[in-house]
Amino acid sequence: MERLAGAGVSPGAGYGPAYVMSGAVQEPAPGTRHDGDPAAEAVRAAAAMERVAAELEARGEAAGGDAKDVLAAQAMIARDPALSTDVTTLIGAGTAAERAVFEAFLHYRDILSGIGGYLGARVADLDDIRDRVIAELAGVPMPGLPRPAGRPYVLVARDLAPADTALLSPDVVAAFVTEEGGPTGHTAILARAMGVPAVVACPGAASIAPGTPLLVDGATGVVRVAPSREEVTATLRAAREVVPVMPAAPAPGATSDGHPVALLANIGGPGDVPSALRHGAEGVGLYRTELLFLDRGEAPSEEEQIAAYRQVLTAFPGRTVTVRVLDAGADKPLSFLPPPGREPNPALGRRGLRVLRAYPDVLAVQLRALARAAAGTSAVLRVMAPMVATAEDASWFAAACEEAGLTCAGVMIEVPAAALRAADIAAVAGFLSVGTNDLAQYAFAADREAGALAALQDPWQPALLDLVAMAAAAGVPCGVCGEAGADPALACVLAGLGVSSLSMTARALPWVRAALARHTLEQCRAAAAAARAARTPGEARAAARDRLPGLA
Repeated sequence: MERLAGAGVSPGAGYGPAYVMSGAVQEPAPGTRHDGDPAAEAVRAAAAMERVAAELEARGEAAGGDAKDVLAAQAMIARDPALSTDVTTLIGAGTAAERAVFEAFLHYRDILSGIGGYLGARVADLDDIRDRVIAELAGVPMPGLPRPAGRPYVLVARDLAPADTALLSPDVVAAFVTEEGGPTGHTAILARAMGVPAVVACPGAASIAPGTPLLVDGATGVVRVAPSREEVTATLRAAREVVPVMPAAPAPGATSDGHPVALLANIGGPGDVPSALRHGAEGVGLYRTELLFLDRGEAPSEEEQIAAYRQVLTAFPGRTVTVRVLDAGADKPLSFLPPPGREPNPALGRRGLRVLRAYPDVLAVQLRALARAAAGTSAVLRVMAPMVATAEDASWFAAACEEAGLTCAGVMIEVPAAALRAADIAAVAGFLSVGTNDLAQYAFAADREAGALAALQDPWQPALLDLVAMAAAAGVPCGVCGEAGADPALACVLAGLGVSSLSMTARALPWVRAALARHTLEQCRAAAAAARAARTPGEARAAARDRLPGLA
């Protein structure tokens, strides 16, 4: 029996024949031109984009819940004015609508890929919308799902689009397996919302032959190909005996014995606030401000920044809003902040605070805008710097905040040096916030965008947990704003390590709240100790879950 392994992102076990989605829409040939009527061609393109947007909205309305939010966001992309302008411009230059759509989406795809992380994970969404619009224009079938089957199947794909998964149910699909994707992708989010087991980042999945029997363990990330009847029976029985975690009513995050763990939301701007509030966020743990600065010829004005920040601050009266200042660099290039020159490895070059130290005026405007935005609101504004490596970095940033009138300056712990000397940094910083994705990247020398190295990015790596523990013991409040906190079991472990807040995509908050509420602080500490004592991520995950009864 063959065994594949990936990242388990939605617990439980599922068994069934593989349905392998290809779903590819052929790329329109480069240089394809229209018949000479750009106005008519632009209308044709706009109509196709609107039909796709309307279809996505309709699917979201039919599915409801989290799927509605996800598909509404996709519909907004299809109707994005900047995207439409790019398509029209290309058509005006003679490019056929199909090719114009392809090239316009490619531009934004490159931007998101360059940013990486949460936004980088949205590339699959762009690809799906692009393919749907091109299929509309070309009059070919949409990429999609199989016809209704006689028994639940395991849906296998290189990656899955929200539009495909939104209307599925456990009655139709026994499990998801994707070759790409990650714990923060939409496949993971929707699978958890549906209660369907899922494994992502599973090498070799896309080459599974259609109809092959698959046994999927969404907790361990193991996919067994053509398993024995005995193994299927035993695995499914074991999964049924685990009581699933059910979302709890919105309430402050805490363990069952009352130890508080603030549950905050990661957001990219005011548009993410409604979802954060709807899912019971106690505040914002990571406000990524890059979106204000991307794809612009010059930095946004102070007044423009004030307006954006104030929208978020006023939405959380009396609560914490943690803003990360501009995180740019050679890996996230901005035209008005040119890098110092070619950098062989941008991830190891001038990025984050290193850029801002080279352009202090940009930081000064942003800090001043934040201070002015907070004036007159009751939100508790915290400001933190990315890519801090030393206590001297932290001290420089704290001084800049103080000069702008900001009283709570913090630091992101993203590189091992900062974690190892967290106590020194804590002496000059009001709080710490661990970014687990970058911390893993630098701790394991493994590019976070390299799929072949995904195992080294596993947030259950014991060495990564050691570094988080060092930061949590530094003597100032320490949170985790990486999506590692969205894993209910890992959230309990992080609380056991001493982390005081967890920030994540809003949809994960109810699950994490429920997981914490089912376990005492002592259980969380025992799970954390067991995970750190393990030698591999798999062993750490299993050891922790053994000490967290009821968590799948």
